[in-house]
Amino acid sequence: MTPKKLVIVGSPNVGKSVIFNTLTKRYVTVSNYPGTTVEVMRGKAKIEGREFEVVDTPGMYSLSPMTEEERVSRSILLIEKPEIVLQVVDAKNLERMLPLTLQLIEAGLSLVLDLNFMDEAQKLGMKIDLSGLEAKIGIPVVATVATEGKGFNLLKKRLAGYSQRSAQSVDYDQIIASSIREVENLLKGTYPISKRSIITLLLQEDAEIESLVRLKEVQDYPSIKRIIQETRNRYSHPMNYVFGLYRQKKASQIADLVTTPSSFRNLGPGERLSRWMMNPFAGLFIALLTLFGLYLFVGVFGAQISVDFLEKVVFGRYINPFMIEVVRRTIPWHFLQNLFVGEYGIITLGIRYAIAIILPIVATFFFAFSIIEDTGYLPRLAMFVDRFFKKIGLNGRAVIPIVLGFGCDTMATITTRTLETKKERIVASFLLALAIPCSAQLGVILALLAGKPKSFSIWAGVVALNFLFMGYLASRVLPGEKPLFYMEVPPLRWPKLSNVLSKTYSRVEWYFKEVLPIFVLASILIWAGKITGVFGLVIRGVEPLVRGIGLPSEAAAAFLYGFFRRDFGAAGLFDLAKRGGLSGVELVVAVVTLTLFVPCIAQFSITIKERGLKTGLAMVAFIFPFAFLVGFLLNLALNLLGVKL
Repeated sequence: MTPKKLVIVGSPNVGKSVIFNTLTKRYVTVSNYPGTTVEVMRGKAKIEGREFEVVDTPGMYSLSPMTEEERVSRSILLIEKPEIVLQVVDAKNLERMLPLTLQLIEAGLSLVLDLNFMDEAQKLGMKIDLSGLEAKIGIPVVATVATEGKGFNLLKKRLAGYSQRSAQSVDYDQIIASSIREVENLLKGTYPISKRSIITLLLQEDAEIESLVRLKEVQDYPSIKRIIQETRNRYSHPMNYVFGLYRQKKASQIADLVTTPSSFRNLGPGERLSRWMMNPFAGLFIALLTLFGLYLFVGVFGAQISVDFLEKVVFGRYINPFMIEVVRRTIPWHFLQNLFVGEYGIITLGIRYAIAIILPIVATFFFAFSIIEDTGYLPRLAMFVDRFFKKIGLNGRAVIPIVLGFGCDTMATITTRTLETKKERIVASFLLALAIPCSAQLGVILALLAGKPKSFSIWAGVVALNFLFMGYLASRVLPGEKPLFYMEVPPLRWPKLSNVLSKTYSRVEWYFKEVLPIFVLASILIWAGKITGVFGLVIRGVEPLVRGIGLPSEAAAAFLYGFFRRDFGAAGLFDLAKRGGLSGVELVVAVVTLTLFVPCIAQFSITIKERGLKTGLAMVAFIFPFAFLVGFLLNLALNLLGVKL
């Protein structure tokens, strides 16, 4: 028997992925949707004895797409023609999410509505009449608490035993209703959604739907176009706005009939804390407190205590001496010994940097970030910074890739595709490449500046000012639309240890698979470069730039390492500073310049892939001289002011 296709849709942060994972368990594949960079998850599920192919779509707010993710979600609905569509909504925000439900019903899709986070709604004092809602909109309705598996038995029964019903549609005014009837009589082709939905999308100037109708209605298309244009001309507002008002009015009427709203008196501590997180004053305090906690855990425990133990004890006393002895006894050739245990050896440099210096920093950051992520704080942080981010050409949603950049700039650059406009994606990618240190680089910098509050303040201040100024400048120079912002806020929850450990494990596993080989390869390339003289030649080329910003020539190697990986370069400075090779001022100038320095090879490659070769090269061509210019000006200012660090 051919499996039924079940497509899960809904706004971001409503629990779609949890429901997908619960239904499919381990039978999952992840791949880019054809012709896009958007990932789509697919899996198999056995529901009440029936085989299903389940597709988890990117977040969408409307059938009129604005982002690439919404376009992919709609394409799946239009092209793959699912037997059942499961819309997941946040029960607390039912009224705000019903307009998409009404659009999906209007499209003639076989829809099941899942009210997730019912426990959160009940905590707020909300009561929802599920049978009344089901009767009012004419589709099956279930309630779940996905994180706890509640409501899944009924959900599975509704999915497996789905039968088409007569669903509720939106009533429009006489002008729109008349136009729909006229055009409907002219549509002779077969469409993946209802003709009524096709017409409403035509009225909203949907280019993709216009192309589809033009292709199918060659003879009658001029008449269709004339009716559509005449209808648009009779309204003073854009048709997206007009249809949005009708759907929201209908959604409000339905919500008023089936829900008992919450009041602020019923808000528990969690909801109050949630609102404080988005408050301009309390939100700032909570954000700073979160960053301070991150600094203590990653910067102190990870970058100092853990690194010291692994580097000085594990590698310094045991691994390095043992491996040096083994290699020297086994390999008679000195130049080949250096490949493994020399100054730039695979074991003594590459593996030592990767495991003793970078791994504890990465692991502690990933653990802390997983906790922050699991609580639901990131969307609240996005709401908090939205007004501020708009000054630099971004919206609150950009906080996700920016914060992710402190974990890995490469992964963060990939997530910029979730931003609505091309301009926002370019600005975010540029700022990630310029002024956001990854967790490993940040951890090493924190270790370098530990116990030096004045040095840390100068570094953080200069990098933050560059982030703000260059973001503001880029937002003014680059053409494009002003950013808009709309985001669903999931419930604020205590982090679940199993989720945190699972996410941390998968990210550390990614680190070992993707990053450790780069450290080994970098060691080999440096070794080969030393033997052939190429490495020395490049170092000598960088030395004048390094000396120009007041640093010793030995620091040139760290900048070259930084191109292989940012943290590799920071670790080089770590070694140089430990040997007493950098004074207080030199250390600050070095870490500022290295932070602003060109992105590592991995991030550079992803930037080219995501933004294009021309844009990627333009970013590097600007960032490389800019970093050294800032270093030069900082060194000049600190020396002229006689600052002692």
